[in-house]
Amino acid sequence: MHFNSFLQFLNSVYIEEVESATRTNNRERIAARMVFNGDFEEDSNLNTDSNRRQAMRTARCVKMLGKGVVKVVHRCDAAKENNELDLSDCQLMQMPDAIYHLMRNTTLVSCSLADNVISKIPPKFPLSFTLLTELNMSNNRISVLPQEMSACTQLESVNISTNSFVVLPPVLLNLPALAHINANKNFIADVDVEALLSSGSIEQVNLEENPLSPTSHNQLNDIQNIRITLSVRQTEEWEDLSI
Repeated sequence: MHFNSFLQFLNSVYIEEVESATRTNNRERIAARMVFNGDFEEDSNLNTDSNRRQAMRTARCVKMLGKGVVKVVHRCDAAKENNELDLSDCQLMQMPDAIYHLMRNTTLVSCSLADNVISKIPPKFPLSFTLLTELNMSNNRISVLPQEMSACTQLESVNISTNSFVVLPPVLLNLPALAHINANKNFIADVDVEALLSSGSIEQVNLEENPLSPTSHNQLNDIQNIRITLSVRQTEEWEDLSI
């Protein structure tokens, strides 16, 4: 892996200790590169002891981040054997472009991005892995899914629990093979019940621990042909139960 690709990988990995120690800027990255190459003579400004110490500190931080990169690469290598990519708990802030390169000749049927700090799923992800049947994105910071998810026509199970969704992603309800959706522990208040009922494949939806409106909660509770899991709705003080 050449240095620029390595840096792109580093930018995708979040390690709290490294962030606390130093926020690597462009100059420190140059310094780190010179530490690796031993090319301090390329920049006379790096010849001072102070700048050398800064460069060494950056190199140590890059080394810590590098361990995260190695973890991801090993997971990608394992996926080439079983077609199941497990990137859970890899401290990812985003999907590194290098993953698409590493997986270019592998047909993935399962992918887990659970327990990271991802805030956005890029369109390139579903377009690159259209044959997925299972996708776990739980415990991240995602609030929306790209429309390109419609390319995953084989997807049968999706876990988006413990994220930041305020609506059940409409694109999921249009997937022809999708049967199971886990969307518990989000911020979903309203659900397009008509679209849910119009889906020809949905069998089960978990909407526990969402702040569903009274109307949505009642409509979902009345559905008979889809197994809907809901939390018991807590009556608000302002609601007049006599009406």
